[in-house]
Amino acid sequence: MIAENFHRIQQDLAGSQARLVAVTKTHPVERLREAYEAGARLFGENRVQEMAAKLPELPPDVEWHLIGHLQTNKVKYIASFVHTIQSIDSLKLLLEIEKQAAKHQRVIEGLLQFHIAQEETKTGLSLPEAEEILQSGATRALRHVRLTGVMGIATNTPDEQQLRREFQELRGIFEHLRARYFAQDEGFRELSMGMSSDYRLALEEGSTLIRVGSAIFGAR
Repeated sequence: MIAENFHRIQQDLAGSQARLVAVTKTHPVERLREAYEAGARLFGENRVQEMAAKLPELPPDVEWHLIGHLQTNKVKYIASFVHTIQSIDSLKLLLEIEKQAAKHQRVIEGLLQFHIAQEETKTGLSLPEAEEILQSGATRALRHVRLTGVMGIATNTPDEQQLRREFQELRGIFEHLRARYFAQDEGFRELSMGMSSDYRLALEEGSTLIRVGSAIFGAR
């Protein structure tokens, strides 16, 4: 079942530049192995402890993405292995990732998370807040974090027009930041948007990373 679901979603990605992050939070390692055998290599977790516990149980070529809210005091637990932190929402967090990555002499990729949903419970930056971060001297001095794009979570709604507006808003933010701050950096390329219920719309609006859990693994 997991393999069938994974391959079906991969077919939806055919012809696009997008990649699939299999969201594995709360699922046991056996189910992750099943997805791995089907071809999944990008795994997304919401919780630091759960990601760290699953790491030794899976092959070393898994690309781990932290997609949930990250507290600064938890960065040290994943800095030795996490590939991408998709939920950077403050300068304080960005600088802590830099500090912890430096201890392991590695570079961690990061996405700036934006608040695009019509829901107060969702977290993320506004465009002015993000620009303040990018204009700071501390950000320009980073050596162990590489900002490679943006992430956003759309409103949980069946209204396709609203979802498109939110995805278009995030794409506009991405293109603005790329032109203004990353014009010489080909690595700034990721537009992470779209989940199990709305990833097809996100793909149509230019997503390069979709984060899909229940459509692969079923409901928890």
